[in-house]
Amino acid sequence: MLLNPHAYDPQRFDHETRRLLRATIDWFESRGKAKLAEDYHARTFYADFLAFAGKERLFATFLTPAPDAAGDPAKRWDTSRIAALSEILGFYGLNYWYPWQVTILGLGPVWQSANGAARARAAEALDAGGAGAFGLSEKHHGADIYSSDLVLTPDGAGGYRATGSKYYIGNGNCARTVSVFGRIDGVAGPDQYVFFYADSARPNYHVVKNVVPSQMFVAEFRLEDYPVREQDILHTGAEAFSAALNTVNIGKFNLCFGGIGMATHSLYEAITHACNRILYGHPVTDFPHVRRQFVEAYVRLAGMKLFSGRAVDYFRSANQEDRRYLLYNPITKMKVTTEARKVIGLVADVVAAKGFEADTYLAMAKNDIDGLPKLEGTVAVNLALIAKFMPAYLFSPQEYPPVPTRDDAADDGFLFRQGAARGLAKIRFHDWKPAYEKASRIPNVACFTEQARRLVRLLAEAAPDEAQQADLDFGLALTELFTLVVYGQLILEQAELTGIEDDVLDQLFAVLVQDFSAAAVDLHGKPGSTDKQQELALAAVRKPIVDDERFARVWEQVRALSGAYEMNP
Repeated sequence: MLLNPHAYDPQRFDHETRRLLRATIDWFESRGKAKLAEDYHARTFYADFLAFAGKERLFATFLTPAPDAAGDPAKRWDTSRIAALSEILGFYGLNYWYPWQVTILGLGPVWQSANGAARARAAEALDAGGAGAFGLSEKHHGADIYSSDLVLTPDGAGGYRATGSKYYIGNGNCARTVSVFGRIDGVAGPDQYVFFYADSARPNYHVVKNVVPSQMFVAEFRLEDYPVREQDILHTGAEAFSAALNTVNIGKFNLCFGGIGMATHSLYEAITHACNRILYGHPVTDFPHVRRQFVEAYVRLAGMKLFSGRAVDYFRSANQEDRRYLLYNPITKMKVTTEARKVIGLVADVVAAKGFEADTYLAMAKNDIDGLPKLEGTVAVNLALIAKFMPAYLFSPQEYPPVPTRDDAADDGFLFRQGAARGLAKIRFHDWKPAYEKASRIPNVACFTEQARRLVRLLAEAAPDEAQQADLDFGLALTELFTLVVYGQLILEQAELTGIEDDVLDQLFAVLVQDFSAAAVDLHGKPGSTDKQQELALAAVRKPIVDDERFARVWEQVRALSGAYEMNP
């Protein structure tokens, strides 16, 4: 179930995909752990990784949609293999996942554009080994695209001159494809918005600084009278606004896989250390609390992989009549990344001082993992988005054809034809209850299902009033409960498709039962909760079903990971 670079050969992919994934692993392993740690602590820019990716045409192969591939059969935008590479890069560190991630974001507005010249230019830049950047955020406005201070002024010859700054722009120091969002001077309303193609090598493009103390170059850059020609325009008006949001829909999905990779490497390192560490005459793993923490970390990681893997299928099968991915997307971004933070926190608590040592992967992961839930929107922003889907998901199910496992070698072209970024409340979902009913033989799944039904009852009998709906703090607490129901559903769907054993699922749902209970208590304690809501919230609190023999069997799976993988020195 877990990525192990020493034995990695994903048979579900075609030969060229497998070769590139394997080549990426081999490049990191040949550099070794000492070099990985040395460059991390010295904040050495990852130019060598970008050179490797360029030589192998890694980004060009994985991130060029088939219509722009000039007939190259290896090139396509395939969410399944993009996820696989995202996990591998996260496994070796956030600093190597990051330039890949922001290249994906930078390409989003280009591949959504009808500008053929710009698309050809981006494909050529990728072939030459170039990276991408997403020029959206600004220092004083963040990602508030209503308030851009980067202004395009008509030049009188059919083009524009762009002046202004962008802030927090990954790859902004080296990207040859920079999608920049701005507004046209003197134009009001939606017509003012524009996305255009810029290049960091142009004279009027000035890199101000790296805004973070890291290997990553997260740039502040400034355009001074930068010439923007007609062939540089990617989107205008409301289309530019939608392109920004749809790009985030495409790009933020990969955050979960980066977190999965980081958590997996951390778990390997921690269990190997703990199984060989003697304390008070006993291996550290003899202590019951240590075993509990490792088992919890392991099953949380299993849940992350199961949910995210199933979400891939919905992304790849999406169309204008089936946009369920727009709910699963912010959950992967918010929930899976916060789960990664919990997993790394659990194993870091076990290894204690060892996790601070400069030559460990865990020291890097602990420092970086907190950033993932905050990229492309905070947890609160994503929870607020998730809340829009709650009524339709819980109360108005719709029939859909079954969605199969999607690891076929196909181009996911719909992601660049998402259309206007609106109508979320109209999206319908298949019934969530059958997935739970099919797994009702598993004690903690049955227990969690009772809790989910309590949430439905709370919303039916004590729905938030107008004031509560305007209270974001109350709404976020309620959405935490809803998120767990969706999370559990896709976990169970993927478990059925992949044959995950009941022991792991039972132990995982024991953790989710506790999480649901904690969220219910949090809702009970909100200042604005009514007596009826408090009563129904507390009625959802459950103790997980305890099974010592099941726990012991799962623990043996965790202990077997000791020594299963260690990075080449």
